[in-house]
Amino acid sequence: MKDFGPETFGELNAEGYDMFHDPGTTEISVERIAEVAGSGRILELAIGTGRIALPLLHKGFDVAGIEGSPLMVDKLREKPGGDQIDVVIGDFADVDIDGTYDHACLVFNTLFNLPSQDAQTRCFANTAKRLKPGGTFLVETFVPDVSAFKNHQRVSTRNLGKGFVVIEAVLHDPVRQTFEFQRIHFSEKGTRLVPLPMRYAYPPEMDLMAQLAGLQLRDRWSGWNKEPFTADSKMHVSVYEKQAS
Repeated sequence: MKDFGPETFGELNAEGYDMFHDPGTTEISVERIAEVAGSGRILELAIGTGRIALPLLHKGFDVAGIEGSPLMVDKLREKPGGDQIDVVIGDFADVDIDGTYDHACLVFNTLFNLPSQDAQTRCFANTAKRLKPGGTFLVETFVPDVSAFKNHQRVSTRNLGKGFVVIEAVLHDPVRQTFEFQRIHFSEKGTRLVPLPMRYAYPPEMDLMAQLAGLQLRDRWSGWNKEPFTADSKMHVSVYEKQAS
């Protein structure tokens, strides 16, 4: 999808992001990340409006972040504690950030917002560079499922209420491993288009990206409650560990 850069998601979604992008798993996600981290410094990639980072800060963790959208960071700053988190603006595949960290996390499928295998591989390498030996990188993504597609496309109702409806149209390119989403918001105020391109990867491909960066898979669950990962899993939470030099 042309002209969709690291800042575009925030331009389209920052206003009302917390209302329309709540997966309902924040509390257990924060608990699990805190458990994995134990103590030390946490770096959150794509920190957004602080859904994960702020509860971690309030638990006593030293948290920093990377975010592509200044508008999302503005929303973070409006919240209690938001001014205490250092955030670097840039593409989390490449951006430089000072210091080293004990733990890093990237949640809510955001790895797939990077548009290519090369960019995703650079993300693992960039993160590993900032981790201390023995440090961990937790990643949450969906497991790609194309069973609902016909002729490489799908249309569905995303949301529905009195006075509004959100329709989602998706094109699938199995060669490039991409989904191109277009969410069409119809309401009394008019029509609004919210596009989102994604480049998906299956868990074994992600494991290889991690290995190339010097990270090894330590744990993989089918959800935040540590459900076993199976062939029927729809998502996974994977924890990679940086090997000692």
